Amino acid sequence: MSPAYHAVQSSIEQLENAGFSLIKERDNWSSTLRPGGKYYMTRNGSTIVAFAIGAKWKPGNPIAMLGAHTDSPCLRIKPVSKKSGVGYMQVGVETYGGGIWHSWFDRDLSIAGRVLVKDGKGNFAQKLVKVDRPIIRIPTLAIHLDRSSVFDPNKETELFPIVGLVAAELNRTGQGETLKTSDSEEGLDGTFQPLKEITERHHPYIIELIAEHAGVKVSDVVDFEMVLYDVQKSCLGGLNEEFIYSARLDNLNMTYCSVMGLIESISHVSLDNETSIRLITCFDHEEIGSTSAQGANSDLLPAVVRRLSILAGGRHGDSASDKSWEHVSSDPDIDLSTAFEQTMAASFLVSADMAHSVHPNYVGKYESNHQPEMNKGTVIKINANQRYASNSPGIVLLQEVAKQAGVPLQLFVVRNDSSCGSTIGPMLSAKLGVRTLDLGNPQLSMHSIRETGGTYDVDHAIKLFGAYLSHYSDLESRILVD
Repeated sequence: MSPAYHAVQSSIEQLENAGFSLIKERDNWSSTLRPGGKYYMTRNGSTIVAFAIGAKWKPGNPIAMLGAHTDSPCLRIKPVSKKSGVGYMQVGVETYGGGIWHSWFDRDLSIAGRVLVKDGKGNFAQKLVKVDRPIIRIPTLAIHLDRSSVFDPNKETELFPIVGLVAAELNRTGQGETLKTSDSEEGLDGTFQPLKEITERHHPYIIELIAEHAGVKVSDVVDFEMVLYDVQKSCLGGLNEEFIYSARLDNLNMTYCSVMGLIESISHVSLDNETSIRLITCFDHEEIGSTSAQGANSDLLPAVVRRLSILAGGRHGDSASDKSWEHVSSDPDIDLSTAFEQTMAASFLVSADMAHSVHPNYVGKYESNHQPEMNKGTVIKINANQRYASNSPGIVLLQEVAKQAGVPLQLFVVRNDSSCGSTIGPMLSAKLGVRTLDLGNPQLSMHSIRETGGTYDVDHAIKLFGAYLSHYSDLESRILVD
């Protein structure tokens, strides 16, 4: 897998195979959505929301929500990336998020992301690109030239990838299109270009590779957002294959489990008697603070649940096969002007972001009574200073869900003398006024280019999420603290 765009596309494929239909934010949902229906929408191609509407849903009823994120720390190609030095072709990159950057050295890297192309009709379309062969490397300096015991590379001058040799590029012939690289203001198609031509800002061969994998001509490539990734594929490891060795477990592990949990909830418990909405949302930009149009600190989730909260439900006694909405303005129990607030008061959000497994070589970094282990279950994350949003009613709820699913749980708090990360949980809890709990599967090497997770925790989380989404409407009234 590669960037958030590919994670969303993979999620779409899973959802469509399970019968979910695409809807768009700009459309009128009241004329499209139906009781018992399953839908998904995207924003920016890097954030996805999917939900299934209970056949007995009505305004003011609860929504069982599950939130994760699609992004991970990485290196992104700069808008002007073409560089060279002492005979090497190099690519300028900028850091995204808080990666363990020394882990990116001496890895076989390539590029993936999205490209905006002209479609021949005057329109511009997005295409996903993933170059599957290693073309980039960030080499370390030989130990003979640097005997220092600390490896802390400068992120601007030393975290600087090599893509080839200038001489090899000069000798290359007969591959790709003939590229124009002059200082003229005319582009490849002879029209005025406000920016320098893309083949001047980036090495031409990189543009050729992007165009080839996008299935377009070089002259049709207008812009792109490409990141570096390790071409080594994910695999099972350990003597008994009890580990997953992979890039981006934080947080594609939880994104995958959220999507599959929603699908499993529908396959195991029908929507015919469901009074709530089962919803998952996987945001972009969590690793850099979530403040963007497609981040968790945007209007996305509040806007979606507000639109859903006022959708009229099926007629009393109707089955999911009756696809008509009822006019509810005359129902004394339903006030559409406050349906959103009623729904949020009855709803719950599970914030799913990977957790820290205890590290056998650094046990002293963990609180002695809170040392989660891989393959021992999903971890509930707790913090008195609200870096995580979990509290007792939520923990009780999740315990009841875990009983239904037959899966174990673990608890985690950081040491008092340690800093604590945060998640989308607290910000969405404050934004929506909704009860929230933070959790995640335990892993090692978080934010490294290559991380380690537990093989069996994936199944634990899918079962837990499926049970939460399908049984929340039954459990909600039993754990009510106003």
